[in-house]
Amino acid sequence: MEDFLKSLPQLAAQKKKENQAYFKKLKKKAPKNLDNRMQELHDETFEEVDCLSCANCCKTTGPLFTHKDIDRIAKHFRMKPSDFIDQFLRIDEDKDYVLQQVPCHFLGADNYCSIYDVRPKACREYPHTDRRKIYQIGNLTVKNTAICPATYKIVEKMKASISMN
Repeated sequence: MEDFLKSLPQLAAQKKKENQAYFKKLKKKAPKNLDNRMQELHDETFEEVDCLSCANCCKTTGPLFTHKDIDRIAKHFRMKPSDFIDQFLRIDEDKDYVLQQVPCHFLGADNYCSIYDVRPKACREYPHTDRRKIYQIGNLTVKNTAICPATYKIVEKMKASISMN
């Protein structure tokens, strides 16, 4: 996994234009069974990829925190939401709450999340490859191929098994 992870940004960069073109076609005319097929590819790939041996998403990017996320996590720590924000978050250029720094403060050396049960919605849903109508998030999916080995593999499997000619 370590070697694949090191080469992932370069592999993703090499496939970027191809992947963008694929998702553009997918957006124009998605196959009827796309959601079901994506769920199969997602499940199949996550049988092969162990997030705990990677955690690259937590090491290199940070999630957006919704107000619900902030309230839930602050409650978990028995903190005021404003104190949680002051201690861990900042507002980015899009006016969203994000982590002050990466790697994520809540990621342990063992790649376990110390707030897993109350983690942000964005973390729960990452890498979004089992989302319905994935063609609507093509740009995000292509971006995630450089971060998440599973996403890279899923997109490669998509292109091999879901023809867009």
